[in-house]
Amino acid sequence: MKIPFHKYQATGNDFVLIDNRGGNYSFTKTQIEQICDRRFGVGADGLILIETHPTLDFNLVYYNSDGSQSLCGNGSRAAVVMAASLGLLKDKTVFNAYDGVHQADLNRGIVRLKMNDVAETKKMGADHFIDTGSPHHLCFVPDVENYPVFEEGKKIRYSTAYAPNGTNVNFIQLLANNTIYVRTYERGVENETYSCGTGVTAAALAASFQGYTSPVHVKVKGGELKVEFKSGQGGAFTDIYLIGPAKMVFEGTLEL
Repeated sequence: MKIPFHKYQATGNDFVLIDNRGGNYSFTKTQIEQICDRRFGVGADGLILIETHPTLDFNLVYYNSDGSQSLCGNGSRAAVVMAASLGLLKDKTVFNAYDGVHQADLNRGIVRLKMNDVAETKKMGADHFIDTGSPHHLCFVPDVENYPVFEEGKKIRYSTAYAPNGTNVNFIQLLANNTIYVRTYERGVENETYSCGTGVTAAALAASFQGYTSPVHVKVKGGELKVEFKSGQGGAFTDIYLIGPAKMVFEGTLEL
């Protein structure tokens, strides 16, 4: 089976995107793993299908590289750019994703994605837990560049506190000028990624507990993002936006 695809990256988080508006494609866990494999496939952090929706601009189906599903903030931004190239939107869109309906604005390759509200946050000792469509453990460290993200992230991801489903793990360094530097161990990828949209969002919200205010500027290995939000009572947040670039890298045909 030959399948046309596009490869996108959003601050270094990379994805294989497939136009599935005709409903011609479905994939097994093994096939998803093969597509995302960096030696035996196209290579990606995740697979995205753009499908039709009865009332919205499109339906976004996202798979992590291990075949599991979740909301992906960076993947959603990449999907918005591709959907625009398919003529599904111009500069504004409303679409459905894993955790429900999202809105987004597109301006010269920069996507302003509205995330769902966060009703509560949890304190985990000195750390925090925030679900921004995907679960995230958040830990502040003094030197994130030299921190053992893979080793420590894996420990927390598989810890009994988050059994059986696990969690994503973010390590955050507080910088000057309302800026943070974030590195993320992603559940489903089972490794550090160059960027994680839902993780960056959760990290910015956690930084507000340290006095940082909206918009929080975020550095990641793959570039820079921005997170806007309004703080509420009891650790709640509304009007959350993840803002950053997404770009097509190449297109081709894969064979399964």
